[in-house]
Amino acid sequence: MSKILMQLLSGVGAAVAVGILAFADQLSPGLVMLMAPFGASTVLVFGLPDSPLAQPKNVFFGHLLTALIGVVFAQYAGAEPLWLAVATGLGVTAMLMTGTTHPPAGANPLLIMMTGQSWNFLLTPVAIGAITIILVGAGFKKLIFSKYRLQ
Repeated sequence: MSKILMQLLSGVGAAVAVGILAFADQLSPGLVMLMAPFGASTVLVFGLPDSPLAQPKNVFFGHLLTALIGVVFAQYAGAEPLWLAVATGLGVTAMLMTGTTHPPAGANPLLIMMTGQSWNFLLTPVAIGAITIILVGAGFKKLIFSKYRLQ
């Protein structure tokens, strides 16, 4: 299978995952189902599916840990420059210490603090969105990528 076809299929996978979340967002008034860091997550999950940074544990817990830190700071400290820096640093440290490093999740504390998100943000979009990307990624890996694996 050609490298170009694999790259195209990776883009299709990313589009499917983000499309599901975007349509769910549109059909769910009052619920946020999509956030910008998910776009970066799809680069890893679909473009580099064998990378340690793209594994389900990393995608889910990387996003959840950093989002939790972001919400705690948003609720109790605010979005002052010092707290934005501290929360981001704690997010990186938490992912490294737990073996759940997922670089796109490093943006979560900034996004959450700068937009003043609450505890509900941990479920939607963070947990449900990460699970959606993981499931679509697993489906693509099993049904498409394994069939057309480059030699």
